[in-house]
Amino acid sequence: MVKVLGIGDNLCDVYLHTKTMYPGGQALNVAVFSGMLRAKADFMGAFGSDAVAAHVKSTLDRLGVGRSRCREYEGENGFARVILENGDRVFRGSNRGGVLREHPIELDEDDLEYMKAFDVVHTSNNSYFDPQLSLLAKLGTRVSYDFSYRWNEPDRVERVCPYIDFGFLSCGGVTAGEAEKICASIYGAGCKTVVATMGGRGALLFDGVNMLYNQPELIEAVDTMGAGDSFAACVLVGAAQAIGENPERWGNAAFRKDCYGRIMARAAAFAARTCMTNGSFGYGTPLPDSVAGRVLNWTEG
Repeated sequence: MVKVLGIGDNLCDVYLHTKTMYPGGQALNVAVFSGMLRAKADFMGAFGSDAVAAHVKSTLDRLGVGRSRCREYEGENGFARVILENGDRVFRGSNRGGVLREHPIELDEDDLEYMKAFDVVHTSNNSYFDPQLSLLAKLGTRVSYDFSYRWNEPDRVERVCPYIDFGFLSCGGVTAGEAEKICASIYGAGCKTVVATMGGRGALLFDGVNMLYNQPELIEAVDTMGAGDSFAACVLVGAAQAIGENPERWGNAAFRKDCYGRIMARAAAFAARTCMTNGSFGYGTPLPDSVAGRVLNWTEG
């Protein structure tokens, strides 16, 4: 069984128009979606002490996603404020990770030993984890990183790419030709496989030899929240499974091309299903009175 660890950000996406909060966060979403794809999934992050954190934790427990290495701190959990416009999620500010921003994950020897059991460790640009990436180099696990829209930050690319096997980019605002150049640049900085999602125009994967396009499954989306994370999870689980079953053949570019073609087709279908669910993966609950005031009236300081 493929084992995936999401490390870093967790939050609740608070939908302002319905006053409902849904568990989410890039690293947490990939862990949850990997579990839905029948991988063994765990999450390592930092929780606050409020009702937002309680809902995220209880949801992970209901879904069977492990959280034994998580930290807990007094204070507010991460949250993001969201509205929907024609099914597309639009962010209206966040508290930038809550307690995670003040208490980023710092790995100890027990953490590193625990992480050796995983085929893939996934983190993100919102996880405050970049300084720890170099510690993963000796674990023998594949490392994945979601740049989101921050692939155009040279300092981030320089410090992250030498340590990652998979890089995921959001390129909805650029042309296909520009996306190809961006993928080649990220690959040149050290990332071994680069995946750019382009919304309704599909996705692009570059592994140094193969430049593969995948068409999306076009649907009338209920909510696009989590679509990119579900696509990433499907790519990671599929690649880890293919590598595990064919370690000697994986070095052959033609074999990889065939595998990635099938994996990306499954990922597109999985992401389309995600768009038919409110929140990243559902499990919404009414915004509790104990946090409603500060979330609904929040302004960025």
